[in-house]
Amino acid sequence: MAAVAVKVIIADDHQLILNSLKATLDAADGFDVIGQTDSGAHVLPLVGRLAPDLVLMDVQMPGMDGLTCLDQLQVRHPEVKVILISASAEESQIQNALRRGATGYILKSIDPADLPSALRQALDGTAFYAVGGAESADEHLSRTIGLTEREVTILRALARGLSNKQLSQDLFVSEQTVKFHLSNIYRKLSVSNRAEAVGYAHRHGLAGDRTEG
Repeated sequence: MAAVAVKVIIADDHQLILNSLKATLDAADGFDVIGQTDSGAHVLPLVGRLAPDLVLMDVQMPGMDGLTCLDQLQVRHPEVKVILISASAEESQIQNALRRGATGYILKSIDPADLPSALRQALDGTAFYAVGGAESADEHLSRTIGLTEREVTILRALARGLSNKQLSQDLFVSEQTVKFHLSNIYRKLSVSNRAEAVGYAHRHGLAGDRTEG
């Protein structure tokens, strides 16, 4: 028996992006776009009327911005998942959105073909961070090695000295999930422990030293 489709409302003040998001999800299995709007002020009435499973929403919108709308949805419709989409990859904005209850954060530069998968990962709780940024030199290296975006995030956190518990809290996952990612990182880097992984990260420019701060 086919799985029940995720009911989605899309909100973005750029009509071209709104149309593109709808067309992408309409063509993908497992999603049913039941409503759309170009105004943040219209999101809550739509949610109240249509009862979606997911709201895919731009951060910057007229009437009510995405973060304010997220706050109100958390109070009035806590059962509805919210994934924000934005042109901004500013780390503070991403973290702010996740702390306020967003299920995920996706960059508008994402390849449309990757959008359904990114949404599923966020809904399944296997990915939270922004997807779709331009590839830098260290990102090229990490991709060559086979590290996922989440594994690079964890490797950089290791280099900053974060414990498993701190990683768990910062990434909104369980400590067991952190340990799972660490074992994959060690295997891909051909190292045996945390210290060797941190040393590898610093030697190969994967510690984030040049891009953070």
